[in-house]
Amino acid sequence: MENRILREFILKSLAEDLGDGDHSSLACIPEEADGKAKLLIKEKGILAGIRVAKELFSIVDKDLKPEVVLEDGTLVFPGNIAFFLTGRQQSILKSERLLLNILQRMSGIATSTHEYATRLKGLNTKILDTRKTTPGFRFLEKEAVRIGGGLNHRMGLFDMIILKDNHIDYAGGIDKAIYKTREYLKRNNLNLKVEIEARSLEDVKTILSAGGVDRIMLDNFSIEDTRMAVKEISGRFETESSGGIDLSTIRSYAECGVDFISVGALTHHLKSLDMSLKAF
Repeated sequence: MENRILREFILKSLAEDLGDGDHSSLACIPEEADGKAKLLIKEKGILAGIRVAKELFSIVDKDLKPEVVLEDGTLVFPGNIAFFLTGRQQSILKSERLLLNILQRMSGIATSTHEYATRLKGLNTKILDTRKTTPGFRFLEKEAVRIGGGLNHRMGLFDMIILKDNHIDYAGGIDKAIYKTREYLKRNNLNLKVEIEARSLEDVKTILSAGGVDRIMLDNFSIEDTRMAVKEISGRFETESSGGIDLSTIRSYAECGVDFISVGALTHHLKSLDMSLKAF
């Protein structure tokens, strides 16, 4: 299924870019002309998207032949060559921009994730992504997070239940939100993990009394309140810190003993990794 989704994504993206043809290449490049190109890395980071590049080339032109030098997850430096590419010049040019859009963004996400994960070295806390992703590109952004050393929180609204502030308020409070959720799961014979957001230490106590969840999200807690909450929960449920945590504070939150820290900035506030496809 994942291969089908990737193929559909590439075909839609190519259609968006090509329209009725790459007139720039058609105007000045002979159809039969063969050429070579290389993916040149111009910035230090974690490489991600090579798997996708191979699929892209096979779709654009089955005769495009990549010679991969560096695989996904490799720490790269300026001047490194990730792969060489041979084939029709028109096909190389047709794939160039989509290739770079994918690899630069995925590598940027993997690099950022690696930075966060490195700050947690020696601790048991794991870094998570969120649903703050680019529409249509989520599955690749989450793949980049994994390549960078993080974990995926959930893919969408269908594979885990998270009861956040608006759910709780609409449901009439924490107790009612949890009760209705458990009834829903039972009624529909669903086996989904349930996470609930706590906005205060008082919320934590209410959740502990109600039970019926798998994880408690400590949303926008201070470091001191996080430490107190983890002590209060005492391993009865998984714990997750979330909200405004960055590279300067992530280790302090992790040292409070939380199981997970979710960082939306991994996928919605990032810098793409600089690279280019160069003919030679």
